Amino acid sequence: MRCFTVLGPSQTGKSTVVEKLGSLEGTPRKSSSPYGLNVTEFTFANEAWCALDAPGPNEALAHVQHALLASDACILCVSSAPEEAVLAAPYLRIIEASETPCILFVNRMDEPRGRLRDVIAALQDYANHTLLLRQIPIREGDRIVGSCDLISERAWRYREGQTSALIAIPESAAEREHEARNELLEHLSEFDDWLLEELIEDREPPSDAIYAISSRVLRENRIIPVLIGSASHGNGMMRLMKALRHEAPPVAALRQRLARASNVDDGKLAAVSFHAYHRQNIGKTVLVRALGEGLRQGASLGGSSLGAVQSLANGRSNSAVAPAPGDVFAAVKSDHLPVPSLLTLDAVVAPPEWTEPPTPMLERILVPGSERDENKLSETLAKLSETDRGLTVLQEESTGAQLVCAQGPVHLRDLCRTLSDVFHIDVTDRTPSPIYRETIAKPSEVHYRHRKQTGGAGQFADVKLSIRPNERGRGFSFSETVKGGVVPRNYIPAVEAGAREAMEKGPLGFQVIDVSVTLYDGQHHAVDSSEHAFRTASRMGVRQALSEGSAVLMQPVFRSEIHIPSVYSGNLVQIVSALKGQVLGFDRDESAKGWDIFRALVPGSALDDLARTLRSATQGIGYFSKTFDHFEELYGKEADAIVRAHETQRVEH
Repeated sequence: MRCFTVLGPSQTGKSTVVEKLGSLEGTPRKSSSPYGLNVTEFTFANEAWCALDAPGPNEALAHVQHALLASDACILCVSSAPEEAVLAAPYLRIIEASETPCILFVNRMDEPRGRLRDVIAALQDYANHTLLLRQIPIREGDRIVGSCDLISERAWRYREGQTSALIAIPESAAEREHEARNELLEHLSEFDDWLLEELIEDREPPSDAIYAISSRVLRENRIIPVLIGSASHGNGMMRLMKALRHEAPPVAALRQRLARASNVDDGKLAAVSFHAYHRQNIGKTVLVRALGEGLRQGASLGGSSLGAVQSLANGRSNSAVAPAPGDVFAAVKSDHLPVPSLLTLDAVVAPPEWTEPPTPMLERILVPGSERDENKLSETLAKLSETDRGLTVLQEESTGAQLVCAQGPVHLRDLCRTLSDVFHIDVTDRTPSPIYRETIAKPSEVHYRHRKQTGGAGQFADVKLSIRPNERGRGFSFSETVKGGVVPRNYIPAVEAGAREAMEKGPLGFQVIDVSVTLYDGQHHAVDSSEHAFRTASRMGVRQALSEGSAVLMQPVFRSEIHIPSVYSGNLVQIVSALKGQVLGFDRDESAKGWDIFRALVPGSALDDLARTLRSATQGIGYFSKTFDHFEELYGKEADAIVRAHETQRVEH
């Protein structure tokens, strides 16, 4: 079985392309995943094929990456409008990183919104590989009525719902065809000495030889050929499918590519798991592509027994049939198989680094509808994070509630729907509270005596403490300068413990940071003093000193790396400044052509707004990662509002 992925931005006709390709010689068999990955099996030229129709939203890029992990080649569908080329940038970035041989298909050429050469030029800004035209459109006025193949130098006229008709190259297209063909041959000659010599000697190379060279350079992933058509009318589909059949590499090439990327012996690679989801009453279903022989139900795979092997087309198990190399199948009751992963018979190998999904930008607290659901939610989210690497599950620091980090609002909505439909857990979501701290602005000294008599042995401890602001980022520190044994050495650790307890909540209601506490004097009682008494005295004394130390609210500041196509870079300084952030600088992204990386400091309270604004300003393409950098002071009305809101929330709970 040959396998390819069809990917690209939303509204570029990917699903229509798959449908038309699958219907060229019969009726395709289709299955769908809850995550939006559609699998279509069909036959073409007496060969079995599997098309993975990847979801279009940028928030589903993780599933696109995983589909490429199992694909011999891919088709990138793009718009015929030059100004929409930037929408393909994330997909070109993934294709380049994965080293997957790619055919670029400019769809909907029957409704062109710009010149083809402008579309290719705009897309080239995001591709290291040369985008090489293999066809040019034939026009009648403003309409595109056919295409001309630059290798065979034959022309076809489109016919609605039928195979295109072979025609002579129109005179109006002859000059353009000659110019484009020369450009094609010049690029191909860079990878073939024989062709270069033919061109130098001004000899016309035969079409068969050019097809062979073109096929080889695609299999070697040297160029990205460009084909055109209109899937909704069936135009260009046969040519596209023939290009896949003759030029896409076999499954052995995929095995070698994956082995090289993960430093594994390719002879040991048996399969690759690339997608998984949960189904009611069935459990986890893992989609696997066989890379070697010997896989069947009960056989060893990934260090444990492979569960029931099901056909994707009808969901039926057939334990008597062993998937052949290249076959795609569903494995049930194989929960030991992580997704995605490379699989030998005895072990699970981590996938290549390029499969790492973008950092989730949307953080939300999930609130279950009932106490029963609350007990199930944590376990269920752990299961879902195993099948969706774009999802991260944490706990909110202040409440311990379930905190999910999703790629965006669409991803979050799909997650909530899965919780309801499959696991019968209804949830609502809310924005998590930013993590604030407080410190003191001025030093103070306190003398605190703890005395308590309740019958029998009493409690006595007397401490004199100096509390001072620490330098930023140093945290809490404790020291002592007592002399003469006024506070016995065995009680000093209790004094430190009491001071640390006082830091858990300051006068503003938040954890206290960057404070130095020094014990410099005190008294003890030979009978009534104890560790408990000194810990209590220290805690109460420090709390009193904090209330006298001019408490200051501290907000978290995160160091963010913002990844965006260069065409959007001009707006970023204004976006960050509007969020009270600071741009530290930017560089070209060396790993992705046409992208920039901005480094900025952004307040934690503005991260949600940054995600929303960035999605809006970059048509959903830009994303950022963040790491905590430091806390900084926050004053004025904004600080007062935060303190009041925190107090109100505390009272309500």
